[in-house]
Amino acid sequence: MTQTSDQPVQFSDLGLSQPVLQALDLQGYTTPTPIQAQAIPPVLEGRDLMGIAQTGTGKTAAFMLPSIDRLRAADNQTPFKSCRMLILAPTRELAGQIAQSAKDYGALAGLKVHSIVGGTSVNKDRNKLHRGTDILVATPGRLLDLIDQKAIGLGSVEILILDEADQMLDLGFIHALRKISELVPKERQTLFFSATMPKAIKELVGKYCRNPVQVSVTPESTTAERIDQYLFMVQQEEKQSLLELILSGRHQIPGKIERVLVFARTKHGCDRVVKKLAQVGIHANAIHGNKSQPQRERALDEFKRAKTPVLVATDVAARGIDIPGVSHVINYELPNVPEQYVHRIGRTARAGADGIAIAMCAEDERAYLKDIRKVTDAEFERLPLPDNFRAVVEGVGPTKREHQQKQGRAQVTPSRGSQPGKKHPSRAGKPRRDGDGGSRGGHSGGGQGRSGGSSGGGQNRNRSRGGRGQAAR
Repeated sequence: MTQTSDQPVQFSDLGLSQPVLQALDLQGYTTPTPIQAQAIPPVLEGRDLMGIAQTGTGKTAAFMLPSIDRLRAADNQTPFKSCRMLILAPTRELAGQIAQSAKDYGALAGLKVHSIVGGTSVNKDRNKLHRGTDILVATPGRLLDLIDQKAIGLGSVEILILDEADQMLDLGFIHALRKISELVPKERQTLFFSATMPKAIKELVGKYCRNPVQVSVTPESTTAERIDQYLFMVQQEEKQSLLELILSGRHQIPGKIERVLVFARTKHGCDRVVKKLAQVGIHANAIHGNKSQPQRERALDEFKRAKTPVLVATDVAARGIDIPGVSHVINYELPNVPEQYVHRIGRTARAGADGIAIAMCAEDERAYLKDIRKVTDAEFERLPLPDNFRAVVEGVGPTKREHQQKQGRAQVTPSRGSQPGKKHPSRAGKPRRDGDGGSRGGHSGGGQGRSGGSSGGGQNRNRSRGGRGQAAR
């Protein structure tokens, strides 16, 4: 059964308890998002549920609010070395955010909340789970480690929730999920939430859920409504220079730049971008799988406080960053899985705000762009490259020279009679050695067929200004 009601309602209309409503009021939320309005009533009734909704639509509150009420109503004891509600998440960042939401929404419910993720002390996890907990948020790998060590069992689980189930499959957690499903009681409530509905997810739903209610607020794999999408056609070796011009404010792009999230395909790619930005005086942090948990938390905290307004990430962060105020998402490298594009740009336009997504596409990424357009129906407005861009890329344009002078580095002095902005004779024809941007993800070489800087047609924007309720995370 699919529910498709879009009638505006209040949280107080959905049957939630007074403690939960008071916690929502403390958070400043009164109006549910569509996924919340559809999901909360059947979850309160004890039904299994399959929710299809893009990131940023309020899925966390959609499963957390009614589940807290069901735990309160059951009034069971906190189990020794176990939990009453288990929430599985694909990334450390997402697990941390879900756990914080559980604490916020359950602040007046008297429920214990813990999270366990990789990259932290196993001994600390063992100690905090010894007395058990009501709500446990976990990444699959760390949970199985603790199960193998007999630090926790799953025999007392009343509610099982899989959030971002499609990414858990993408990250290779399918075997872990199957093992966990064998360890939880058969008599339980199961809630599935996913942004897309591939065949593997349908098979999992069939194994985990009993006659689930299906709720869906957007066609699967479509892009967020409040995000304007733009496109640069640029060679791989030119991307770093273009990014530097944008972030330094020397090339104007739509929207006011506040916090910028930049996506690359690989860990090495992220580190490379951060290093090169630092060389031109732009401070940025990287977040990827090789970073320790404290490093990742510090990078997210600095990004959240706008101390470091640029964060460069791999797809490990595509569904783990829920930070209001991300003004721009820049796809420095296009994802080779088109659905990931949806998750990446969903980091902007949070909680009903507007957002801007910019894609940089090289010649060897045209197939990725075609797949993104086909799967997501995304429509891009083409942006022109900066004036005199080739000179800037080769390190002899006025923009590059101004920066070198400002930083007190070696001056680039035009020879007598030469005009500013023209190539120095000694540099003419020489390729730039340190700015190729690196074609990653299994590709070699940079794109050779540079598209001109003229603005193409594509004036249609994928944007809808229809009214939306204030979103709770």
